[in-house]
Amino acid sequence: MKRVIILSLLIIFSSSVLFAQETVDTSIINKIRDEELNRSQIRFIAHNITDVSGSRLTNSPGFRRAADWIITTLKQWGLSDAKLEPWGEFGYGWSVEKSYAAIQSPYYSNIIAYPKPWSGSTNGLINAKIFLMEKMDSAYIVQNADKIKGNIVMFKSRDTAIKSSFKPESMRYTDSALANLKDDYMVTPEMVKMFVPQLLKMKSLSKLIKQCNPAAFIEISGEAGDGTVFVDGFGGYKKDDQPMVPWLVMEKEDFLKIERLVGGGTEVKLDLDIKAKLYDQDLQGHNLIAEIPGTDPTLKAEVVMIGGHLDSWQSATGATDNGAGCIVMMEAIRILKTLGIKLKRTIRISLWDGEEQGLLGSFGYVKNHYGNPIDMKLKPEQSKISAYYNLDNGTGKIRGIYTQGNEKVVPIFTKWLEPFKDLGATTVTMHNTGSTDHLSFDAVGIPGFQFVQDPIDYETRTHHSNFDTYDHLSIPDLQQAAVIVASFVYNTAMRSEKIPRKPLDAPNKFIFDGLLP
Repeated sequence: MKRVIILSLLIIFSSSVLFAQETVDTSIINKIRDEELNRSQIRFIAHNITDVSGSRLTNSPGFRRAADWIITTLKQWGLSDAKLEPWGEFGYGWSVEKSYAAIQSPYYSNIIAYPKPWSGSTNGLINAKIFLMEKMDSAYIVQNADKIKGNIVMFKSRDTAIKSSFKPESMRYTDSALANLKDDYMVTPEMVKMFVPQLLKMKSLSKLIKQCNPAAFIEISGEAGDGTVFVDGFGGYKKDDQPMVPWLVMEKEDFLKIERLVGGGTEVKLDLDIKAKLYDQDLQGHNLIAEIPGTDPTLKAEVVMIGGHLDSWQSATGATDNGAGCIVMMEAIRILKTLGIKLKRTIRISLWDGEEQGLLGSFGYVKNHYGNPIDMKLKPEQSKISAYYNLDNGTGKIRGIYTQGNEKVVPIFTKWLEPFKDLGATTVTMHNTGSTDHLSFDAVGIPGFQFVQDPIDYETRTHHSNFDTYDHLSIPDLQQAAVIVASFVYNTAMRSEKIPRKPLDAPNKFIFDGLLP
């Protein structure tokens, strides 16, 4: 018992010493705040990444438009070595050049539906009957092959209710919610173990349906309703996935109406005209990289990294997922460059692709530069990274930071957040958050962090949906986030030591490595 008490006191004492030694240059923080308050470029960046570039599916023309504009802009701001860096093979690019869907019989009615990423074309306007599949298994598909052939296939929904809106869609964290944050994973390791076998089954059944030569396949959009369509996908971009049938995701109310009509004995025919295009000129994935070189003769070899994923889904313009993170990171690095601060360490901004397919861009970058957690054979560059800061939870302002279980950074980050109490950012939690690019760095022992953000309507309305547009960005929240990120980057760059590290994990396969077969 005595040893436990002594050990606890030592931990408290060492944390107190670290906290006392950590200093914040308030004059620089005030300059950062002034720059953002009076000369913000958030709206300019947001408009170009979303409205001008369009959707940014990995390897698509929209991704290239955004990347080209960002590289040009970063160079104009004075950043060095702004470029696209290949990380390995991704697969096809894809875009939609035309998309029309409507009920033609028993009466004409517009419907809301979006092509699924990497799905095929109808080769002109078609008119075909709906076949409603009762089961999704191989025996049923074989037995009904004649009904699938030439028709538009819909799989009968198991969720026929529209949830009533008794709770607000948008929210901010209360103080009590922040004080009681838990581990926050969109995808847990347990879910991955369950997900992969189901994905393999669905891929096999989809191939079997394709062999029956349907005119198209339509699936229902989950949750929300009210015109919201969540459009994402698994696969389609690899060489052996193609060709794919035309495949649409339909808004829930429209889907359920058609289902009721067919179930009641009414023949329903749809008009579809889908023109999609694959791009195979460059199958490599690419991350966007740029730097502000450090100025300290010794410390300039060390690097502070910031980032977010640039890729998005295609039913909107990827404003909150994750245009918001890219906007904030660009603005943060612009502020530091504009102020002309002599930063000791090098600052590197990295905007990833392939995140939506399983953190492919960031993990590819980490494997190429730092090592692979499967064997933990680390490369020399790994020791040069002080920290990686990520932003990828929508448009909400920063309320704190997840430390990923790194107790040594708690007093440091607590001190760094002190100047931002008036902006609502106070929380430093030992808990973890997952499913985004900081995990790639954390997996090889590099301190990787994601900020705590107010949820707003990210999970309820905009995430992967046709509502993920500029108009759902909260510009004041993004401005607040840019100030805090710029300050964290400055503090990290100017410390005498790198950010403390956790003990290195034993070799283990990365959670998203090979997730999509």
